This record gives sequence, C-alpha cells and structure tokens, in this order.
Amino acid sequence: MPRFHCSVPLTAGASLALPSGAARHVQVLRMQPGDALTLFDGAGGEYAATVERMGRSDVAVVVGAHLAVEREAPRAVHLVVGMPANERMDWLVEKATELGVASIQPLATAHGVLRLSGERADKKRAHWEAIAVAACEQCGRNRVPVIHPVQSFSGWIDAQGSSNAVRLVLSLAEGTRAMPAVQVPESHGALVLSGPEGGLSGTEEQQAIGRGFAPVTLGARVLRAETAALAALVSLAGL
Repeated sequence: MPRFHCSVPLTAGASLALPSGAARHVQVLRMQPGDALTLFDGAGGEYAATVERMGRSDVAVVVGAHLAVEREAPRAVHLVVGMPANERMDWLVEKATELGVASIQPLATAHGVLRLSGERADKKRAHWEAIAVAACEQCGRNRVPVIHPVQSFSGWIDAQGSSNAVRLVLSLAEGTRAMPAVQVPESHGALVLSGPEGGLSGTEEQQAIGRGFAPVTLGARVLRAETAALAALVSLAGL
C-alpha cells in the first residue's frame, strides 16, 4: 500500500487536503477516490486513510484509524559527518535513514571539499530532508530523522556540552580500539563523528577526543567516507 509523509498533524476521522508533495505523488500513481493509502506525520505510528477527492492539483483524504506501529532501531545513533562530495552525501542520507539513524549533523571540515553556507546550505538541507522523507516512505519508518543545519567543525565541537550519549570518533590512528568492543547502553544511544574523504585532520580529531569522543576503528580496511558512517551506524544501532 502506498505510504506518504504528511507535514501537518493527523487525527483519526479528519478530512484534509494533502500537502503538495504527497498530493503530487498520489496523482502520479493515478489513485482514485476510494483507494487506500497510509499516512504518517512523524509523531509516531501511522494512519490508514482513503482518497476522498482528486482535483487537478489537490487531493483530499479521509484519515482513518491510528496504528501504533514503530520500526525504529533499538538504539538511537546520531551521525555527525564531514560532508562527502558530489552525490555521496545524498546517498548517505538515504541509506542512513533506511538503517534507522536518529539524526544527521553535516559538518564542513578541514579536508572536506563540499563547502556550503547561507542560502546554498539551506537549500541543501531542504534537499536532504526530502531525501529522508522519501526514504521513510519507502522503508516503512514513521519517524523522519532530523537533518541539522550545516555547521563548521569548530562551531559544532565548541557547542558540545555534557550528554548521556556515548561519544565515538572514527579514527585510523594506530592502536585505536575496534568498534565491536564498544558498549553502548540502549538508553544512552551513540553520537558518532566521521570525517569526509581524507578523514578528519589531526587537530580536529584531537579536539574531538578532548570533548570526550573515544577513537574507534572499523577494521583494517580504509572505507569511503559514506561507507564508514553507515558501517558504524549498523554496528551500533542494534538492528
């Protein structure tokens, strides 16, 4: 059954016009009045719904019963990533959403080649949010991960206060302990810092360690930036 994210709060029994994005998808699928679909608003669970009316550019639905269905990962993992170049960040957002990431913080780092600021950064964030929504619609998640605004590494690390989350930074330094040895209580979750192509600079890694991030390795092979972040997510999320 088609699933659509609805950016307005949903209530069982309500009749409402779908937001433009969801309405467009319903029209592309050539759905008709009486057809069934599933809606979710990100607040938890999902709703059965029925197409009530198809307009030229709008779609009205009747919201049915709320289903308390959750498909979240057992452990909350928050990724903080030095943005990889080209379309690799898009791919990372999509796959991390499918794998259950709780949030993604994009960073501009010393070795990163993707530089975003101002309106361009805002547009990219909106683009990544749309990718996360589409991934949730496809994979069955009812909670869309938070995509935070782009920050510089220095601005982000300086803002890190105390937290219950286990803090980890992916590192290639010799003697770094392996990820499987890390114990992360489900109630605490994990905050994982991963660099771009070329990794974090030595200064950035030391700043992170000074803020309580424990250096960990994913093994002997050097993974691409987007692969490393996803491998850490899978290892920690408890899927």
